[in-house]
Amino acid sequence: MFHSGCIHRTATHTGEHPMVKGNQTNVREFILMGFPGSQYVQISLFLLLFFTYFLTLMGNITIISLVGTHRRLHTPMYFFLCNLSFLDIWFTTGYIPKTLALLVSQSKTISFPSCLLQMYFVFSFGCTEYLLLAVMAYDRYLAICHPLRYSSIMNSTFSIQLALGSWASSFLTISVLAFLITRLSFCDSTIINHFFCDVDSWIVLSCTDTRLVEMVYITICFIVVLGSCAIILVSYIYIISTVLRIPSAQAWQKVFSTCSAHLTVVVIWYGCSIFLYVKPSKQNSLEMNKVVTLLNTIMTPLLNPFIYTLRNKDIKEILRKAFSRT
Repeated sequence: MFHSGCIHRTATHTGEHPMVKGNQTNVREFILMGFPGSQYVQISLFLLLFFTYFLTLMGNITIISLVGTHRRLHTPMYFFLCNLSFLDIWFTTGYIPKTLALLVSQSKTISFPSCLLQMYFVFSFGCTEYLLLAVMAYDRYLAICHPLRYSSIMNSTFSIQLALGSWASSFLTISVLAFLITRLSFCDSTIINHFFCDVDSWIVLSCTDTRLVEMVYITICFIVVLGSCAIILVSYIYIISTVLRIPSAQAWQKVFSTCSAHLTVVVIWYGCSIFLYVKPSKQNSLEMNKVVTLLNTIMTPLLNPFIYTLRNKDIKEILRKAFSRT
């Protein structure tokens, strides 16, 4: 995930960067350590991840199907939700199948191209998630704080532009980072102490100067993570201040019900990021970092469809009618 790599950078690579740290080799594959433990632990983790992955796929596919087949859901809010569901399907697919294979297979290797592609797609999807959450917060800000102008501002063209901008800017940004990583040379060690290929792994294993990669990496982290967080915070400050001026208790309940689902996802997503970022003695807690990263990367995609479905009146009504007909 995008933020997990950002927050782990200082955990695994500190100090000066020598030009050469060891014998340079043409690395063809890496070894992913995954999660150590007994066979019972491995099987338990496999079942947990498999079940979570299945629920994530089913939940997000359901959201996309509902939005696509019901015209009353063809609004900007559901369009962004549909984008988020589509994103979460591919985001989890980027690392969970490989993690499942690590848990049940004797082979822990991953080829150089596969590792690079996994890093590229996982970080690109993670980056897109930050931007989409910010876009969804801005959409709710317009709907609640400027209801009379909402339809004219957040029209279909602008909605598509915001969504495409989130996707395109994320993939283009991470492509710069991926290109810089391909320019690195690597030492004899090919062991990655993680369950997927993150940017930290490439930095640690590289024999060459990684200062440019780290500088670009940190810049992306600050712009994407902190920038999107600022947009979300400002949007909800305005939303809360607007709601507090509404005299109707029913209006309060409706607005907070609509926004609470989005805030729940945001708190989980950014909460885990902050926990991992400010965590002291990171060098000695790599296993804990892996656990928290795994929880974050499976919790948000899993909760997105269920939170929005259970807390949304329109979707609950559509599901109720569908079940009543069957």
